[in-house]
Amino acid sequence: MGAALTAIRRTLAHSRRVDPFLERPRFLTWAVLLVLAVTLTLPSSADAKYASLVIDADSGEVLHEINADTRNYPASLTKMMTLYMMFDALDAGRMRLDDRIMMSKRAARQPPSKLGIQPGQTLSVETAIRALTVKSANDVAAAVAEHIGGTERQFALLMTAKARDLGMRSTTFRNASGLPHRGQLSTARDMSTLARALLMHFPHRYSYFSESKFRHSGKTYKSHNKLLTDYEGTDGIKTGYIRASGFNLVASVKRGEKRLIGVVFGAKNSKTRNRHMVKLLNKGWDKVYPELAVAKAKEQKRTQRAKTGKTVWGVQVGAYKTHDPAYAIAVRAQGLAPSYLADGDIAVAPLKKKSGRVLYRGRIMGISKTQAYRACRFLKKKKFGCMPLKITEPYEVASLN
Repeated sequence: MGAALTAIRRTLAHSRRVDPFLERPRFLTWAVLLVLAVTLTLPSSADAKYASLVIDADSGEVLHEINADTRNYPASLTKMMTLYMMFDALDAGRMRLDDRIMMSKRAARQPPSKLGIQPGQTLSVETAIRALTVKSANDVAAAVAEHIGGTERQFALLMTAKARDLGMRSTTFRNASGLPHRGQLSTARDMSTLARALLMHFPHRYSYFSESKFRHSGKTYKSHNKLLTDYEGTDGIKTGYIRASGFNLVASVKRGEKRLIGVVFGAKNSKTRNRHMVKLLNKGWDKVYPELAVAKAKEQKRTQRAKTGKTVWGVQVGAYKTHDPAYAIAVRAQGLAPSYLADGDIAVAPLKKKSGRVLYRGRIMGISKTQAYRACRFLKKKKFGCMPLKITEPYEVASLN
């Protein structure tokens, strides 16, 4: 902001020296400069950064991560902490489900998504919980903040303090909803920590995140989390979007005795986000249920061999004497160019040379021809080696040894 104001002052001083005529419509000059100042200080879509993480919810073991500690705008994932604060107050007896929350003028003015309750009207705590989990209502989030903290600013300080208690070291809250604020930042790792805390600390209230719809004042509101109905075992937890963050999602999925928590930040749209989350979770299940993964891999190999001549596109980003550096360079490339490579499979292809030495080639496979060429153009600008590939033989998805 300081740099922007300095630039504005210089521009104004220069305009007065160059053209005295600007003194007359001075209000126009200041109006233009004010718009410029606001534009320079607001988050933009260019700020959105890709990050992803999958963990075993029981052990906390990391099964996948790319840019997991990169600070991003959490958007409505913020409401997970707002709900944590509500559940904490309920369990401590400071609040009851049938308590009434007053909608203030300030809370009612919050931009959509909102429930549209008028200033002076009230809603129950339980209705507020459902409005946050299903509708992701910003007006309700602000009203809850004022109800618990007195002001939303004070509530945000309490949220940040609670985040530190939970081990969320890179998270700072400035409001209860996730609406744009430059200081409101978190990471994929911190959001997985919060999701895990909600599961462990409030198992008796977690079912609110499983609700795909709720009714209020004669209207039915549906959840934005399509995985609840489209992906086996999903029982929560929250979506989020603002322009500066891209499309975010925290998902919790239980199959058998195991539960995975997945986090995706910065997707281009909700469909891409959901597809990518499914792919990451599928890879996670392969790791926690290796016996099923082996059976599935054998079936996939049989299928691939049956489809002789099928073309698969990908990129090769390095070749090494051992397996692990080849795997690591492919993961790094995927993190640098997620728009083109995030949906691809990491593969390490061994090549036995005439000398008997084996060369391990790091690859990202299973993408389109366009993605392969665009990824290589992008990576080469970053001084990163890359070569598009077209293969017909089967490949195996790799993991770190």
